Amino acid sequence: MTLWKHEMRQNLKSILIWSLSVGGIGLFCILLYTSMTEDMAALSESFSNMGAFSDAFGMSTLGIGTIAGFFSTEVGVVHSLGSAMFAAILAISVLSKEEDGHTGEFLYSLPVSRGGVITAKACSVVSALLLFTIITGCLYVLGLVCIGEHLETDLFLKFLASQLLMNLEIAALCMAVSAFSRKNRIGTGIGIALLLYVFDLTGRVIPDLKDWIVLGPFSFANASDLFAGKEIAAASYLLGVAVIAGSLACAFGKYRKKDLAS
Repeated sequence: MTLWKHEMRQNLKSILIWSLSVGGIGLFCILLYTSMTEDMAALSESFSNMGAFSDAFGMSTLGIGTIAGFFSTEVGVVHSLGSAMFAAILAISVLSKEEDGHTGEFLYSLPVSRGGVITAKACSVVSALLLFTIITGCLYVLGLVCIGEHLETDLFLKFLASQLLMNLEIAALCMAVSAFSRKNRIGTGIGIALLLYVFDLTGRVIPDLKDWIVLGPFSFANASDLFAGKEIAAASYLLGVAVIAGSLACAFGKYRKKDLAS
């Protein structure tokens, strides 16, 4: 608990900055909806007939003239990219920072095992992502209340839960990378998040790659699919959970046997 509290104190400023930034942008987009309703209604049909571009951003399944369509194509994209990058930045340095900052000697002189350290750090990442999701979700609800609009509660909660699972998968992958690294690789973490997003986007644009997007974490967290009521393949969720478990096992296995740099 002491190490978990220390990690949360260290990350608190970052959590608040990212939560308020991503949530604030989403809130601003929602508040713009009422002033853009007439224009969006006129453009909705045009955007839905833009072929691969419409498919990639879900505008072929949901009209952006509706609050659900507007939320999924505007706020959904902002939240997906913002939360993915935050998860990657948070996890990519969670283990390697002890060697990069030369604090490992002090940490491991304490009566705590390496397994205990990894567990506490992993729990701090999960807690940070959960707090991020709650704060951004509250800001989105505030925006909807301000403009007098409503999203189906079950779909909205499913969206947030799916985004959280996606973030946990990205964080687990980056934590595994962190276990192998001796330096903070923030650029690598951001690259992983963006690469996975582009992979999903490409799969939605190119028909021959459509069956492969299930391999990425964005496949089950796509806002347009969720708010359109599309059935998300169970394999996507199962694969996501498997990647999380496998990545954490890899991080534990490597870090417990790693020769730590002084």
